Amino acid sequence: MATHPAVATTAVHAPLEILHVATIAPGQGEVRVRVEWTASTPLDLHQADGGLLVHHPQVLGDGIAGTVVEVGSGVKNLKLGDKVFGFGWRERKEKAYQEFSTLPEFLLGKLPTGFTLQQAVTLPNNFVTACHTITADLGLPFPWPKPVDYVPPRANDRILIWGGASSVGQYAIQILSYYGYCNIWTTASTRHHETMRSLGAMECFDYRSPSVTSDILESCAPQRTGEPSIPLILDCIGSLKGTVEPITKIAQSGAKVAVLLPIIVKDSSDESMPEYAMDVSTAAPWAKGVDAVGVRTHFYLNNEFFREQLQSSIMPAMLAEGIIKPNPQRIVEGTTLLERAQRAMDTLRRKEVSGERLVWRVADV
Repeated sequence: MATHPAVATTAVHAPLEILHVATIAPGQGEVRVRVEWTASTPLDLHQADGGLLVHHPQVLGDGIAGTVVEVGSGVKNLKLGDKVFGFGWRERKEKAYQEFSTLPEFLLGKLPTGFTLQQAVTLPNNFVTACHTITADLGLPFPWPKPVDYVPPRANDRILIWGGASSVGQYAIQILSYYGYCNIWTTASTRHHETMRSLGAMECFDYRSPSVTSDILESCAPQRTGEPSIPLILDCIGSLKGTVEPITKIAQSGAKVAVLLPIIVKDSSDESMPEYAMDVSTAAPWAKGVDAVGVRTHFYLNNEFFREQLQSSIMPAMLAEGIIKPNPQRIVEGTTLLERAQRAMDTLRRKEVSGERLVWRVADV
């Protein structure tokens, strides 16, 4: 095929469109994948409605699950017919919202036995985000394979995951729990608290409660002199009013806070445009001595070990071994590729999903 269909944003806050784009043959170390499933993310909404980091027209999507249909020279670990899942974002040929994606094999993992592509596609982008944030932004070690009887250096420190029911939050809790962090706290709606505890959270708080910040601080046992009550905080949502400003009331001098970017100053709606901020340090009134940083997942390849191992080896191994579980999925139905993509986008915009991923078919059967 010389071309194939792809879903693109062609103007800010405009309906999605189908483009026919060139089908790229794989080069050195690359494979071509028939993309069967993808999962929508908030970034898709930020790009479609807010034009964030977009040059129109731009093909969307970064979570891929499908079948290898062509193999380039130098590929070592993948072959024709392999079922794979991965996270690609750097250029159009790697994007997910298209029938074929061409990308290097280090951005793909083989689907383990016992899992469906629909389950697996919930992992790549947010699993990578969780791993990158834990290491690059929170400064915690990530030994792989994990040594027998491993105990992390900050095993008993409180770690607050704000937005534990989000996709990133679920993976962060599971990964931290696996590595032996035993004092993981999280916020989520009460209906998700049992699930959060099953993933490894020790304490759960209702983010909807008007007293949530005081509830969290009052639950902290007295800290050592000169140390913050909660030294490590991950904001998985990045809403200025909903998460960042409440966290400023909790984060004390010496705390490290990582916030998923962009910071949402104003949500998108069917009628209005969103507004974003990118500088975490100036977006809210942090206490003196708080180290607040923005998470930039797309730089994870700067970590050479993660570049070669995170998606191709660690991700499928953690899934196969039960270290992490796929996010719950909601399958978005539609008779055409465009209809499925638009329905998923509209559902994100209207905030009609919680605790699960919007998963939908790309290439028709």
